[in-house]
This record gives sequence, C-alpha cells and structure tokens, in this order.
Amino acid sequence: MSDDNQQGERVAFRDRRKVDPETGEVRSNDDTGAAHAAAPGPDGTDPVAGPADGVDPEVEKLTAELAERTADLQRVSAEYANYRRRADRDREQTQLSAKVSFVTDLLTVLDDFERAEQHGDLTGPFKSAADKVTGVLTKLGLEAFGAEGEPFDPKLHEAVQHEPAEGSGPTVTVLSTVLRRGYRIADRVLRPAMVTVQERPEAEISQASETPEAPAASGPAGAPEPTAGDSGQTGSDDPA
Repeated sequence: MSDDNQQGERVAFRDRRKVDPETGEVRSNDDTGAAHAAAPGPDGTDPVAGPADGVDPEVEKLTAELAERTADLQRVSAEYANYRRRADRDREQTQLSAKVSFVTDLLTVLDDFERAEQHGDLTGPFKSAADKVTGVLTKLGLEAFGAEGEPFDPKLHEAVQHEPAEGSGPTVTVLSTVLRRGYRIADRVLRPAMVTVQERPEAEISQASETPEAPAASGPAGAPEPTAGDSGQTGSDDPA
C-alpha cells in the first residue's frame, strides 16, 4: 500500500465498553462521553450533538409536513361543512317542492268546500271530511290569505276591479271584496287572491285600525249566544 493511501484513509476508533479493560472498573457517563464522541461529519457538524446552530433539519422537515397536513385537514373540514349546508338546503327545497306540488292539486277542492259552506251545504259527514282535509293541509304549512279591508299588495292579490275614492285627500288601496281566496306555503305563493279593490281615505283607515273591536260573544261552536228573547223562557207570554 502506498504512502498516499495510508495518509488519506483514517480510521476512527470508538470505545463503547462500559468497563475499563485496564482497571476493570465501571466507567461513568462522564468518562465514556469522551470515548463515545464521534468524529465530525463531512459538513463539520457533530452527529451526536447535532448542527452547530441547534436546529435539526429533520425536525424542520417534520414541522413543515405537520403544518401542511394541518392546513389540508382544515380545508377538508371547511369543504365538508359547506357540503352539509348545501345538502340540508337542497333537502328542504325538495321537501317544499313536494308539498307545493301536492297542495296545489287540492286548491280546487278547498274552493269547493268554501262554496259549499257559503251555500249552507257543508254539513254532516261532508263537513267532517272537509275538516280533515283542511287539517292535513294546514299541517303541511298551507296558509290562506285575503280578507276584506286588508291593504292591497300586488304580490299577493290579483285585482279585477278598482273602485275610486269618494272625495279628495290621501287614500289607501284596500280589498273591498274577495272573489277567490289566495294560498301560500312559507314564502312561496301558490295562488294570488282574486279581489276587487277600493280607494279609501287614509284617515278612515288609521281611525279604524286604532279603534279596538269588541269581541263577539259566541257559544261553544262559535255561534252567537242566545238572547233573552231567544231562550226557552217565554217571559210574559207564559200563562199565569
């Protein structure tokens, strides 16, 4: 072997023995520290003590990967939350559309019930069936609107006749007659109310809204209470 190879090749010896071969005594940590010290690496860093600046490149790599995975998890969580909100909103819209489709087909039946009630034909088993159908539709969220005296709203009412106001001054357009009741579910109008409207003085409308209406006395079924002349007592007409 040449002298150049002998000078270029250096062998580092590390004594890792816990017992001193010369004295036979157990070495302490302080004594073995110098023997266990490794030779500096090719970049000048101690493989045991780490880099000279105290920052381990492996730790930096793991920290960067952890931050990246955390950002990915946060992004996936946000996307899933948005997906759930869209799914809930789509499900509610689907349910509402199904209700609207079902109830719309029964509006003509409700019109028949209302006309029968106006003519006094809604009695007996027919009235019982009508009440059950109306109750089911009410549970589905069906709401009727359109009553005389309400302010006119072109989004809810379809006016077929317009009566001008008598006199001068500011006026308010109100419903004078309801020809066909309107219906809606939630904020969706199924059918506007067909009405006739009239211009009434604003002062008259304000006064009517401020005057409380006296509650009408009614019996158990909503009928007016019988008066003294309508009761079974005939008063002075009874024979003495």
